[in-house]
Amino acid sequence: MPDITASLSAQDSLVAVMIGISASDQNMRTSELLQIQGIVNYLPIFGNYDTDRISVVAQTVFDLLAEDEGLDAFLGLIRDTLPEELFETAYALACDIGAADGKLGQSELRMLQEIRYELEIDRLNAAAIEVGARARFITFEA
Repeated sequence: MPDITASLSAQDSLVAVMIGISASDQNMRTSELLQIQGIVNYLPIFGNYDTDRISVVAQTVFDLLAEDEGLDAFLGLIRDTLPEELFETAYALACDIGAADGKLGQSELRMLQEIRYELEIDRLNAAAIEVGARARFITFEA
């Protein structure tokens, strides 16, 4: 596989994290895909991002995760292509996508744990990010 780290931007890496958490349970839900698109369209960090790159990044993530040791390669790619000041942003986006469908399965929780570990997110900061995601995506049933 060619070295793709040189061709991925920080924005691509943020998209890759969102795709990765969505794909972690082998079932990319429409709510998650719509949330990714909404985030890319809304957040200032994606202001000049070419949305046509989403499909390229998605295919890269799928290819990596399909390989032996693919999760390690995926996490290494994220770590190597994201500037450190965006580590917490990446984790927050992963939490938002994980929470977008209203439930977090074991595979998504495991992926979040792996991302948190790889990006060295402090446990207290991670907890705050997780509470924020839960608060944003809570549903109310009367």
